[in-house]
Amino acid sequence: MSQRHPTQNEVMMLVTTNTLNRKPIFSNDAYAREAIECLYRVQNQHPFLLYGFVIMLDHCHLLMQILEPGKISNTISAFKSGLAHDLGIGPIWQRRFDNRIVKNAYRALKYIHMNPVKADLVEKPEDYPWSSASGRWDVTELYGDF
Repeated sequence: MSQRHPTQNEVMMLVTTNTLNRKPIFSNDAYAREAIECLYRVQNQHPFLLYGFVIMLDHCHLLMQILEPGKISNTISAFKSGLAHDLGIGPIWQRRFDNRIVKNAYRALKYIHMNPVKADLVEKPEDYPWSSASGRWDVTELYGDF
């Protein structure tokens, strides 16, 4: 049997996870804030570099690199189960998540940050509070050519 996510760490990945039935639970600002705070708590338990993120109404995008000996599957599982527990509102996630190895980090980060603009939630990426584009949250800076 093969792993669903054969690449587990030490590469930059764009991870996407959707809410169950694409329910817009993160339209609730308190839930969106808790999603970000949960992400940072998981980072303390399962170390990873977080380059950017956005918490959309019904999904999340994360640009990250899991550090050895961690695994993407364990990290995302901890995030999803931890947030569901913290919110206490029942099952909130689709079972699976998507991860893609990033060839161009700057393009991936732009894609993440433009999500709220494309969804007509804001005019500029930095106006969306639940995104690393807002400048309100700590992320690892990108360096070099990707």
